[in-house]
Amino acid sequence: IPFVHSIALVGMRHIRDYKSDIREDRKTLGSYSPFNIVKTSKTLRNFTHSEITQLYAQHTQDTGQAFSPEVIQTVYENTQGQPWLVNAIACEIVEKILEFDVSREILPRHVDQAVQTIILRRDTHIDSLMERLNEKRVQKIVEPLLLGDSQRYDLLDDDYQYVLDLGLLRETDKHIVPSNPIYGEVIIRTLSFRSQKELDEVSIAPPRYLAKGKLDMKVLLTDFQQFWRENSEIWVNRYQYREAAPHLIMQAFLQRIVNSGGRISREMASGRRRLDLCVHYEQRRYPIELKLRYGDKTYKEGQDQLLGYMDKLDCEEGWLIVFDRRQKVLWDKKIFWQTQSVGQKTVHLVGC
Repeated sequence: IPFVHSIALVGMRHIRDYKSDIREDRKTLGSYSPFNIVKTSKTLRNFTHSEITQLYAQHTQDTGQAFSPEVIQTVYENTQGQPWLVNAIACEIVEKILEFDVSREILPRHVDQAVQTIILRRDTHIDSLMERLNEKRVQKIVEPLLLGDSQRYDLLDDDYQYVLDLGLLRETDKHIVPSNPIYGEVIIRTLSFRSQKELDEVSIAPPRYLAKGKLDMKVLLTDFQQFWRENSEIWVNRYQYREAAPHLIMQAFLQRIVNSGGRISREMASGRRRLDLCVHYEQRRYPIELKLRYGDKTYKEGQDQLLGYMDKLDCEEGWLIVFDRRQKVLWDKKIFWQTQSVGQKTVHLVGC
């Protein structure tokens, strides 16, 4: 039998990340595997917008069912061309949502529906990727991103390159961001899952926050302030991502509300020193900005950032939530609510 002289290995990790084992009960030698005789390695890139169009055109050619430019743009925005996601969304729409009825039109809302199903279903592709969040080397890179910290990343850092190789994050001109909005959403849901489940057992029913088809943000966030005051120390200590725990707990609190008929969109990027959220409920949008207090300047900086976010969303009202982690400051000083009018816009400053 001829000896194999050329073979391709396809996986989520670079072969250089596998170390040699001494024995099962011992730590690794720290050296690379003796089987690492790789000559070249390549990363399979994402599809471009044009390539998604070409891929979906094959379905149209076979069935006559078209993916409109609006649908393709929505797919691209949600996936950034990640091949598995691009195919999974199309499969979900054609097979599950439209039940192979090629006479029905594919609409952008079908993409949104497919995205939510994929997020909640947690297929093996996503599950295996999110499992990496438990690794310390991944936490080192992801946690500052959740906080928007302006941490400088060394391009030669193996941990940084490892996270990029996994496909969890990607580089932009000035920041690192989740590779696509779907991964960003699943990262948050994965890290806050336990809190969300436990919050479901708290005897505060979502209808308490609903009034005439609107979210009563005053009641909602006042309840969160009280919850945070009573439980923050215990809950924060449960998290592996302890620095990001306030942000994750707040989002778990919001998630169970919008599960009754809304959704949350998020904007994460390193170097922004905040996390932007928008709660979508009954055709209304509620922009929220989360920040950790680093000094008095945090409030003015946060207000300016929130106003910019509100302008982007064309909203007249927004909420800035600032977490004060100082141990020696009394809770009566940390917990407050201030409302300010800035031009035609209303900003609520919520202290936690």
